[in-house]
Amino acid sequence: MTTRVALYLQDAHTIRDGMDFAAYAEGRGFDAVWQAESRLVREATVPLAAYAAVTERIRVGSGVSDCWSRNPARLAATFSTLDDLAPGRVLCGLGAWWDPLAAKVGIDRTHPLTVMREVVTVVRALLANETVTFHGEWVRLTGVELDYVYQERRPKDVPIYLGATGDKMLELAGEIADGVVLNYLVSPGYNERAMERLEAGLARAGRSLADLDRPQLVVCSVHEDEATALDMARLMVTQYLGQQPHIMAASGVPQSLLDAVGEVLTWPATHEQVATASKLVPDEVVRMLTASGTADQARARVAEYMAHGCTCPILYPLGDVRAMIDAFAGWSP
Repeated sequence: MTTRVALYLQDAHTIRDGMDFAAYAEGRGFDAVWQAESRLVREATVPLAAYAAVTERIRVGSGVSDCWSRNPARLAATFSTLDDLAPGRVLCGLGAWWDPLAAKVGIDRTHPLTVMREVVTVVRALLANETVTFHGEWVRLTGVELDYVYQERRPKDVPIYLGATGDKMLELAGEIADGVVLNYLVSPGYNERAMERLEAGLARAGRSLADLDRPQLVVCSVHEDEATALDMARLMVTQYLGQQPHIMAASGVPQSLLDAVGEVLTWPATHEQVATASKLVPDEVVRMLTASGTADQARARVAEYMAHGCTCPILYPLGDVRAMIDAFAGWSP
C-alpha cells in the first residue's frame, strides 16, 4: 500500500502553474494539495477553487486560513461554496495567524485558544446545516444558517484541521478538530512532544491518536546533487531561524546559532540580510529541519517524520516541482 502524500503550494508560482501542478499531482496519485495563506500575498480559497476545477479526485485544503479576518459565518459559507464545486474533497485548515503581521493590520490576537474554539464550534455547526445562535467572547451569531435558496440544503462534509505548533493549540486540536496540520521546519524529534500534547487534548474528548489525522508540512528540496539541494533550502531555513526562534530551539537548534542569525536579521528581513545570515547555517541544521538531498535522501527524511507521528507529509517543493512529485509518486516508506 502506498503512503498518502500531499503537495503544498504558496506563492512561488502563478496560480495557473499551480493548477498544472495540482493536476499532475493527482495523476501521480497524490492525496491532496494544500494552499498556504500566511503572508499578505495570496489568500487560499481562490487557488483552491482553481485546483478543484481542473481535478476530479485530489482533495484541496487551506493550509491554513486565519481565524480572525473572516466572520465565521462567511468562513462557513466560503467552504460550503468550495464543497459545491468539489463535493467531499475540501479541507478547512484554520490557524491563529502570527504577529507582528496580525498586529500590523489591527488584529489583537488576545485569547487565541478561546477564539479558535468558538470559530470551530460555529463553522462546524453551520456546515452541518444547523441554525446557530452563539454568544461567545469573540463570536456572536443569532439565528444564523447557511441560507440556501437554489442549492440543495445538505450537511457539508468539510473536515476542520487546526494548524498548530504550540503546546496549548496542539491540545486544542486534539480536543476539537478533525485533524491537525503540523508545522514545517521542525525536527522529527519535535513531533514526539507534539504527539504528547495532541494525546492530552484527545483524552479530554474521549478520543485516541488514531481518531485524528496528522498531516505535516515538510520542506522538500530534491536535486541529484545533495549540496545543491541543501543550498536551495538554506535561505528558507535561515529566514525561519530569525522569525520563529522558539520553535527552532524546540527542534534542537543551538541557541548560539539563533543568536548569531538574530544579530543579522531585522523584521521584515531583506533578501540581502537572509543571504548574509545563511552563511552561518551549517548543512546539519538544514538536514535536521528539512527533507533535502537526493530523491533517496529526501524520502528517507520524510519517512522519519512519519515514524514520529505524521500521517501524511505535505511536501513544500523547492526547485523542480514535478521532479519532487515524481520522487514521491507511489512511495511507501
